[in-house]
Amino acid sequence: MNYLLNKPFWQLALLSGILMGLATQPLHLGFLAWFGFVPLIHVFLHSTPKDSARNAFIFSLTFHFISVYWIGNNSGASFGVAFVSLIGAVIYLSLFWVVLGYLFSLLTRKRGIILYLFPFFVVSLEWIRSFGPMGFPWLNLALTQSHYLPLIQILEITGTYGVTFWVVAVNGILYTAFTNKGISKNIVGATGIFFISLFIAGSARMDWLNESNKSLSIGVIQPNIDPNEKWDRSLRDRTIATMDSLHQIAINLNPDMILWPEAALPIYLRINGHHKKRIQAIVDQSGIPMLTGIVDRRIIDQDQHYFNGSMFFTPMKKQSYYNKVHLVPFAEYIPLSGHFPKLKSLNFGQGNFRPGTEFTVFYIDSIPFSNMICYESSMPNIARAFVKSGAQLLTIEANDGYLGNTTGPYQHFELARLRAIENRVPIVRSANTGISGLILPNGLVEEKIKLGEQSVFLAQVNIGNGGSIYSKIGDIFAIVCFMFLLLIGFQTWRKYS
Repeated sequence: MNYLLNKPFWQLALLSGILMGLATQPLHLGFLAWFGFVPLIHVFLHSTPKDSARNAFIFSLTFHFISVYWIGNNSGASFGVAFVSLIGAVIYLSLFWVVLGYLFSLLTRKRGIILYLFPFFVVSLEWIRSFGPMGFPWLNLALTQSHYLPLIQILEITGTYGVTFWVVAVNGILYTAFTNKGISKNIVGATGIFFISLFIAGSARMDWLNESNKSLSIGVIQPNIDPNEKWDRSLRDRTIATMDSLHQIAINLNPDMILWPEAALPIYLRINGHHKKRIQAIVDQSGIPMLTGIVDRRIIDQDQHYFNGSMFFTPMKKQSYYNKVHLVPFAEYIPLSGHFPKLKSLNFGQGNFRPGTEFTVFYIDSIPFSNMICYESSMPNIARAFVKSGAQLLTIEANDGYLGNTTGPYQHFELARLRAIENRVPIVRSANTGISGLILPNGLVEEKIKLGEQSVFLAQVNIGNGGSIYSKIGDIFAIVCFMFLLLIGFQTWRKYS
């Protein structure tokens, strides 16, 4: 280890970036995150603040290029636009680590070695990074641990930030063990006890979540239609016929509800009287409600506005709607375009959607549920808001088809598992090209349809009361970490200024 830590600092930063990037991939390498920060910690503790910032940038560029390279693979945009989007996203995300590296190194030089503060820094980074239209909690470190379910059951209390804290803390402990041979055995032993205790407690908690009050069945459709062809007018009739055929297969399964994916039909279904009446007639005849993703067009204040939403058909009743609250920046809208309409004229290949304002709750046989649309499932605050509004089940309508067979769709599915554990609700996911499935409140995957397959399956969902401590208190853990860091920073400034 000493030989490794004697390498040039830029190489150590690069190594940490590679390890942490690989930990986010669907390769079951999440354990790399337990020591992936060790080289970077060494850099931060032995560099000037400026050098730490510089090496943090090297780390972050590497980490993010490996983790979210799929942004540049968006087949819905030209190669140039997709590549610029990737570069912009990576640089934007890297700036947070540059600031972290500078401040952590500065504080270390002022107060001496204070390695115990590193988890507080990383938790604060993730929390601050989640705010605003550019919020991106997708890469919170909990993503690296999604396959180690017993180790992440604390999500129901702390959200993803509790997992980040212990992952980074383990890195600090291992760094101390590697650099201080006198106490290495004791530290390694204590770390082993921590993992065993966390595993036992998490496993027990998972078993306790088997009880449920009610159950329902949902017919889930994964049509596997190329999204680049869906809005081709010459193929529209074929797309509609495919969805009708799959809808009938789902009806034959006799579910309590049928779930279609995001923007399932290449029409403005709400205002298309013919197709809306036709689908309503099918729902009336079968007696089975159906939720579908739609693209909607409305006239508001004499202006035309577009929404990415969902439409709920119930037998013999008027349809109800949900409009996506959190849109994807530079893909579904231009940030600040609501305040500066001229920004909409910029052409990055994006849609110019308007966000919804309500966290809608639907009902199936008196069971309240809510629907998240695609990117929203990466946002803990969105899922939490639905559960706080009364939802005991969450559905997800997604379309990851633009990302092809990259790691993006796999990461997206894993994020749904985190949302299920955080709020202790089952999640049913219908994705246009995959990955669709049923996720239990403890994170176990009951059903899972592979990427790139056409399928209709029946999800048997047990419904509990829903909700968790995290659902009630939100990001209190992250806020406490941030406030503690501010207190330490203020004390240091008072003492050394």
